[in-house]
Amino acid sequence: MGGTVVFNYATWAVRYPELAVSVAQPLAQEFFNEAQMYCDNTPTSIVCDLTQRTTLLSMMTAHIAALNAPIGGQPASPLVGRISSASEGSVSVQTQNDYPPGTVQWFQQTKYGSAFWATSAQFRSMQYVAGRVPAANPWGRFGPR
Repeated sequence: MGGTVVFNYATWAVRYPELAVSVAQPLAQEFFNEAQMYCDNTPTSIVCDLTQRTTLLSMMTAHIAALNAPIGGQPASPLVGRISSASEGSVSVQTQNDYPPGTVQWFQQTKYGSAFWATSAQFRSMQYVAGRVPAANPWGRFGPR
């Protein structure tokens, strides 16, 4: 265990060039700061391997950037949620947002969030840690009378 991940914009930009074109370093840093709310970046994180944690945080930073940053000269989509139906003639789009942030549907709004969800599955499983078994004597220290 130990250590935290420090955001490296140059590395993130190489991995996500389609986002780096539109997301400057200061904004990407803010998205990284937000990503740490979804993936613990403390020395006691369940993701002990710093390389894995770096990858997860980069994916989450990309997800947040794709949801919020203007990409390719276009502003971020004002739509919230998944597109539940669309038509072409007279253009009609309906969205559905019946899920809280942090659920699988929220992550699946982008390919980056979907990758994060799939990759982080191993850390979302319950992990049983057995505690001490108490040695109880119902008669106290003197035994039965």
